[in-house]
Amino acid sequence: MGIDNLYNKEAKDKIRDLAKDIDFCMMATNLSNIPFHAIPMSTKKVDEQGNVWFLSGRESDHNKNIQKDSQTQLIYSDASDMKFMKLYGHSTITDDKSILKDLYGKTDDNWFDGLDDPSLTAIKFAPKEAHYWEPKHGKFISLIKMGIGAITGNQPDISEEGHIKP
Repeated sequence: MGIDNLYNKEAKDKIRDLAKDIDFCMMATNLSNIPFHAIPMSTKKVDEQGNVWFLSGRESDHNKNIQKDSQTQLIYSDASDMKFMKLYGHSTITDDKSILKDLYGKTDDNWFDGLDDPSLTAIKFAPKEAHYWEPKHGKFISLIKMGIGAITGNQPDISEEGHIKP
């Protein structure tokens, strides 16, 4: 397994690429309690600073948890393409109309009554640190190397991982 630690622009680009490719993550809040609160969320945007943006209901449990304690964990998982990322950071909630307009899409009508829905808010997740895992050469080549490794008894170098520090 190759190690490739990423910092600054490279780190932000990796977060953006993986979040875009995987889209859905589990957002965990209320981290100081067990069990913590976790809910699937669709990534709306990763901005130039590496912040990850989501839409959320004003009275949702995760919004309430963020208001009490901003510590948040995001876990992205795409087992079919063997791409994974975990991020730790802090979240804030906003109802700024220009931000909501930038993030809102037609499919969001499934959860909200349009941009003027009073319950509509955005969550800005600012990552402090992260870690990723992904195949070095794509899924198909990785599967071939795994097969060869099973036959030869040699452990193949098929994946790459690294610490991300935006």
